[in-house]
Amino acid sequence: MTRRRSLSEDERALWETVTRAVAPLRRRKAKIKAIEEAEEAAVLSPAKPVRKTVTPPPAAPAKPAGPPPLAPLGRRMRQKLGRGTEQIDARIDLHGMTQADAHAALAHFLRRAQHDGARVALVITGKGARPGADPHAERGVLKRQVPLWLESGDLRSFVVGFESAGVGHGGAGALYVRVRRGR
Repeated sequence: MTRRRSLSEDERALWETVTRAVAPLRRRKAKIKAIEEAEEAAVLSPAKPVRKTVTPPPAAPAKPAGPPPLAPLGRRMRQKLGRGTEQIDARIDLHGMTQADAHAALAHFLRRAQHDGARVALVITGKGARPGADPHAERGVLKRQVPLWLESGDLRSFVVGFESAGVGHGGAGALYVRVRRGR
């Protein structure tokens, strides 16, 4: 269907702004056309050499050099672990350790678990506060610190993800840790 009357001034102005804002889908034809125009200009005026300015394509954003992000265990994996149909390949109990000792032991444990090909590890931290204990005393330090350590850069290369363990494996006082495959 064709339009019988010509465009009004408003329509013409709108059309010009739209066509200025549109970029061609394929740049190849535009590049060929620019090269042909440059060659024609060189033939017409041989006294002036025509310089082609080539702009490099925009650089892709640099990926951070850090470790990959953590991923959740997943509902099925968690169910299998809770039921006992998925095997826990390695266990470590950090009860009674100082923070420094626990961090070193956890790093060594995860390195060893990865080397041995473990898929899932159980890290027991303990629940922390006991009933009747001094409310002002700091309790449950490892329970708070171990997830932070697992998220940190030095241990992230061994860990795919982690979540609280099921009741049968210690509940809130333990963590299921998916161990990253070794290379």
